[in-house]
Amino acid sequence: MTAADLFGRITKHKALIGVIGLGYIGLPLCLTLAEAGVKVLGFDTDPAKPEAIAAGRTYLKQFSGQRIAAVSRTGIFSATVDMKRLDEPDVIIICVPTPLTENREPDLSFVIKTAESIAECLRDGQLVILESTTYPGTTKEVVKPILEDKGLRSGIDFFLAFSPEREDPGNLTHTTATIPKVVGADDAASSRLACAVYESYGSTTVPVSSAATAEAVKITENIFRAVNIALVNELKLVYGRMGIDVWEVVDAAKTKPFGYMPFYPGPGLGGHCIPIDPFYLAWKAKEFGVSTRFIELAGEINTSMPDHVVDTLANALKDRFRPWTHNALA
Repeated sequence: MTAADLFGRITKHKALIGVIGLGYIGLPLCLTLAEAGVKVLGFDTDPAKPEAIAAGRTYLKQFSGQRIAAVSRTGIFSATVDMKRLDEPDVIIICVPTPLTENREPDLSFVIKTAESIAECLRDGQLVILESTTYPGTTKEVVKPILEDKGLRSGIDFFLAFSPEREDPGNLTHTTATIPKVVGADDAASSRLACAVYESYGSTTVPVSSAATAEAVKITENIFRAVNIALVNELKLVYGRMGIDVWEVVDAAKTKPFGYMPFYPGPGLGGHCIPIDPFYLAWKAKEFGVSTRFIELAGEINTSMPDHVVDTLANALKDRFRPWTHNALA
């Protein structure tokens, strides 16, 4: 299948889209595509997920079973654990985890294993899109060689792109269908095809010059948040010692209509992205002899916040229940 043939299938909603990983990134993508009239085949190693989808049941609290049933009962959305069926989709989108190792280094084992499964079934004319958050260069340096191992060439025999996920689970204002999609590829055909996939359900696409640039966009978004959260956490400690309410400070500061964006202190960082993704760039930067001091410092501050919260709570409880000493109880 040529790039022109695949483009026509995508734009006419005749292409089958395969999504690997049916978690909080993959499932909403599948539902959004199916609801737009695009046929979707989901893949996951956990058999409970395809079983739930077939039965119209939910396994993620932000999605109702009714929403899943509405597209699964029509057959437009189905799921499987059989990776040998990866030759069926015209487009394959990878939505698997990218955690850190115990040494705080990138763990690409899920991405590598998925790419190897695709390579076993890869055929002419397929488009592969990586969505998993990772360091700049992963698509070209890790995924591409695995896919080309059987002799097919990227940009000629098959197509390869990166488009970072931007999911915010439970956010009813910014959904999969409304969040703009950054798309990067190392050849024009792959970029055009990947943009067509996301535009098929109505998303606005933001093409950039390469897959590495698109990977850098996602890392930059999450580093921005991590550093600013660390800053306001540090201000919380400083202002607390001064007897100043940091919440009042932030609320007043955000009335400025320019040059300021509010961030709020907390007990550290939650979720998958912010505590992990910045260290992907910190690790990669070492290859180029660059130290990422802001990232490392932000990590130190944010990881120390739980200890501060526990200490504050312990002191508050001590003050609150000070009369209940051993002697008083005796």
